[in-house]
Amino acid sequence: MFHPPRWMRSVVASKFAVPAFALAASLTLPAAVDAKTIRAVMHSDLRIIDPGLTTAYITRDHGYMVYDTLLAMDSKFKVQPQMADYKVSDDKLTYTFTLRDGLKWHDGTPVTAEDCVASLKRWGQKDGMGQKLMQFTASLEATDPKTITLKLKEPYALVLESIGKPSSLVPFMMPKRIAETPADKPIPEQIGSGPFKFVASEFQPGVKAVYVKNPDYIPRKEAPDWTSGGKVVKVDRVEWITMPDAQTAVNALQSGDIDFIENPSFDLLPVLAQDKELTIDTLSPLGFQTLGRMNFLHPPFDNPKVRRAAFLAMSQKPVLDALVGNPKYYKICGAVFGCGTPLETDVGSETLVKGNGMAEAKKLLAESGYDGTPIALMAPGDVVTLKAQPIVAAQLLRDAGFKVDVQATDWQTVVSRRASQKPPSEGGWNMFFTNWAGPDILNPVANVSVGGQGKKGGWFGWAEDAKVEELRDKFVRANSPDEQKKIAEEIQKEVYEQVIYIPLGQYTAPSVWRKELSGIVHGPATPVFWNIDKQGD
Repeated sequence: MFHPPRWMRSVVASKFAVPAFALAASLTLPAAVDAKTIRAVMHSDLRIIDPGLTTAYITRDHGYMVYDTLLAMDSKFKVQPQMADYKVSDDKLTYTFTLRDGLKWHDGTPVTAEDCVASLKRWGQKDGMGQKLMQFTASLEATDPKTITLKLKEPYALVLESIGKPSSLVPFMMPKRIAETPADKPIPEQIGSGPFKFVASEFQPGVKAVYVKNPDYIPRKEAPDWTSGGKVVKVDRVEWITMPDAQTAVNALQSGDIDFIENPSFDLLPVLAQDKELTIDTLSPLGFQTLGRMNFLHPPFDNPKVRRAAFLAMSQKPVLDALVGNPKYYKICGAVFGCGTPLETDVGSETLVKGNGMAEAKKLLAESGYDGTPIALMAPGDVVTLKAQPIVAAQLLRDAGFKVDVQATDWQTVVSRRASQKPPSEGGWNMFFTNWAGPDILNPVANVSVGGQGKKGGWFGWAEDAKVEELRDKFVRANSPDEQKKIAEEIQKEVYEQVIYIPLGQYTAPSVWRKELSGIVHGPATPVFWNIDKQGD
């Protein structure tokens, strides 16, 4: 007979109803009773499992479980060898990557250079840094089974940083037959060479995702450092359990039925801090930038005056107060490339950081010809760090004179729907909100939100801006940090004037776990599950 865990009994007895998916998740917990298992509640449910198809962070996190990378970034922002060592020619035009010994795919076949070339080419079609790298690439070939040779048309300063980038879209390696899947189609199998194997037979979207230790994985000898170094797996199994209700997840953590919550609700942190069985820590010191993104393809945001009016209506402080609440965890910041970074500047950000643009927003909207078309604003309610932004923004837009249709959904629906270029009346959208981890905004190439490629190759929203693209090319050709900073200022000015996107401030998001877990690795963006051990399981 099944006996509900303590957290479930307490929730039933409280005002919090147990969601069906949480109940289903709990019913599966007795599986693999002899295995050392970590049960985690991640920031979102996992539905899209192709890490090359979306920038959604839960899909990136899934990618780090299953796949590996040629290079990786350490905590000093230095790119390190991971699957491959590398050499750079004196003229900076040829990069040679040599695969290390013993690499195998999860189906038992050896990893080859041809596999990696195909993986890089697929990644290079979708990722902003990958696209820019491929524009400078003369050839990319497997010159023998273990050697990948990249030749450039001219020197390009971000080759290693692109291939070693730690956050979405990550250049994960996969077998050639899978990597040759068209970049806009989902891959048919989850076969990587990473430290965990994905258990497809146990995957239940909305309930759980399961990973088991890859016994054939050979870690590097270096200590783990962010996404670099030895990925030593010390548990048998990791289960990601879906619990959208924050209180339900906290009850499960306190009762010991789960081990880890990636993003507990900020308002529950004081309660969690009093529990001596728990550890609270910020795994990503770089934190996140939260932001709004408009759809340039359809009215009313195809009109730059309407976009500008919406921009002037926005204010960072009310967004951050609603999202985070405690100023300890947030920072008002008008820098497109992040505060505290080499490219920080406040150019063009005054109304965002001071919240004094409403009067001008109303005036400009009245002059713009806006016809009252409702803004289809997607509002996910199941992710702690994404619930507040659309609600606050909707009210600010209404205050400026917009009509707003707040469309409640879950985050994975937003992730799927935002890829649609159809008009809002046919299932498309006008505006959504998301977060970028620190590494994803550090420069004009990494930050895909500033791209101006339009419908072909652009990020969701499909901003088209030839000036921004010219400036991004100038940035990667710049010969000094001072020159790069000057170009970054020009880019930020254009981003704000054309409202390519709206940065709404920075915040950090603590994680919490039971003290039975040890060895948790801090990182630039993503929680990882290698190096973690668990006592008493």
